[in-house]
Amino acid sequence: MATKTASAPRTRNQQADSELHNFLVDELKDIYWAEQHLVKALPKMEKAATSKQLKEAFRKHTEETKTHVTTLEQVFEALGEKTSAKKCEAMEGLLAEATTIMEDTEPGSMVRDAGLILAAQKVEHYEIGTYGTLRTFAQHLGRTDVQQLLQRTLDNEKSTDDTLTKIAETFVNEEAAEE
Repeated sequence: MATKTASAPRTRNQQADSELHNFLVDELKDIYWAEQHLVKALPKMEKAATSKQLKEAFRKHTEETKTHVTTLEQVFEALGEKTSAKKCEAMEGLLAEATTIMEDTEPGSMVRDAGLILAAQKVEHYEIGTYGTLRTFAQHLGRTDVQQLLQRTLDNEKSTDDTLTKIAETFVNEEAAEE
């Protein structure tokens, strides 16, 4: 019976050639595309929103998303990789769904705001899942620098999701139900 021997820890150069490193970089390209397109979509969602609170949440998250783009550029640099984007099919679909919600709901209604919150939270949950996993990949690759950058973005995405939930639960859903 063969026994498993412990292998020596991988060096940073060995990690850069690993399949997990390559997968991390590929998925970073995916979320980089997603964040760039979200920067363009959020102002449209802000314009379509009815309530001041939701408009402000979208305005704030647009600025935060610009920071996410910059953070991802720092991650690519830290990994010694060229910053590039790969089309994110998931985000493209989520943003198309947000557009449909805006087209299918009455302007100035709380139903529209409820729909916009739904669309935005789908995006946030996708980002939370992505950043959480990428952070864990970085951790397993011994890249605490990258892990910390991704954790900051993950924390911000969770905060945005919480804000959207509060807006929905405080008044939007109730007012939408009365329309």
